[in-house]
Amino acid sequence: MPDADELVANALAAVRGTDVRQAERQLDQLMVGTGAADGTTAVDAALLRRLVRGLGALWPRGWQPVDVDRITGRRLDARAARLVRAAMAVQRRDQAGPVPAWWDDQLRELEANAVGDDRSVLTGWATREGLDRADALRMAVDLLALVESLPPIAVLRPPPGATGAALPRTAGTARTGSPMLDRVRALLAKAESTTFPAEAEALTGKAQELIARHSIDEALVAAGSERGDVPGGVRLSTDTPYAGAKALLVQEVAAANRCESVWSDDLGFATVLGWPADLVAVELLYTSLLVQATAAMLRGRAERRPGSGRRTKVWDESFLNAFALRIGERLRTATEAATDAADQAAAGTPGAERLLPVLAARGEAVRERLDTLFPGVTRRRLNVRDAEGWSSGTSAADRASLDVGSGRKPRQVPGRPDPR
Repeated sequence: MPDADELVANALAAVRGTDVRQAERQLDQLMVGTGAADGTTAVDAALLRRLVRGLGALWPRGWQPVDVDRITGRRLDARAARLVRAAMAVQRRDQAGPVPAWWDDQLRELEANAVGDDRSVLTGWATREGLDRADALRMAVDLLALVESLPPIAVLRPPPGATGAALPRTAGTARTGSPMLDRVRALLAKAESTTFPAEAEALTGKAQELIARHSIDEALVAAGSERGDVPGGVRLSTDTPYAGAKALLVQEVAAANRCESVWSDDLGFATVLGWPADLVAVELLYTSLLVQATAAMLRGRAERRPGSGRRTKVWDESFLNAFALRIGERLRTATEAATDAADQAAAGTPGAERLLPVLAARGEAVRERLDTLFPGVTRRRLNVRDAEGWSSGTSAADRASLDVGSGRKPRQVPGRPDPR
């Protein structure tokens, strides 16, 4: 009788194959276990052990806990995501070498906790999810197959266990609990809840002013240091539906905040590279503007002329693409105005650091980081397939509140439209 590790390996190989009956037979073998008195618990421990090993192999290849959680929910389901969180907690417990604080912050935000010893993690998860043993084993093997199949992605920050000069030192994150960001979030919450457009404009305009000033202040402070950091990065979800339009919105928001964006469409995220304060602005803006765009799109559907003859999906895509491009123009205009005002103020202050050369140097550093991490990046033209949706999306963007600021297949950056 095979031992537990062999049973897991056989089941995994069968699931990866095309013979459905063979996969079911191997899963049945997992159900039976090794034949020993503790054969089933040995199988559970072997499954968890291999899953933990697979997760540990992902960290040096660029994956972070939030990335693994996101793609598990995307390709499997929420139950599998809760299992991978438990496995990540076990892996963290056994992790050798230094673990950065931001890593533990991600695990804490995901509520990644391991309950019980290695032999009871799988059964405990199955009990909480209401799964029988057959379904639990099938899902665990599917999760293991996913984890072991994930490709390398860009290493945005040194992973656990990294020491010395193995990786360049990336700039730290902005102070997410700062009073300024607390004020910005409060303004955004009010802007998104009000039913009066003028009030939303005023509230979000103030939030924009705060984040723009903060970004400029951070740039000037960093200019006086000699840390030698390189820009950091974040990954933002661009899941279906309308993944391309979401990626375009990320790109437009990123460009307005002196960041670069690359879309990995097969993995369901866009990678944004930039300096800490700018990355915070992009995250806040993208999240809020996506909510606004979706709400405006649904309202626009209801206002469409009867018998317009266009499919809803085509109209929606054109609407969201137009919204993203018009919002990008508005954001860039606001950023340029704030930058000009700050540069003029600095010019009138004896001994003050001139702003524009500082921003130019930081922008060049972001582009160099892009070239290093994504040497094969390509661009794709955007086709407009519904003129009515495009016009409606542009109008909605003009009415939207400016909230806060200022790949494998191959990797793509959405481009400008090619209207037809």
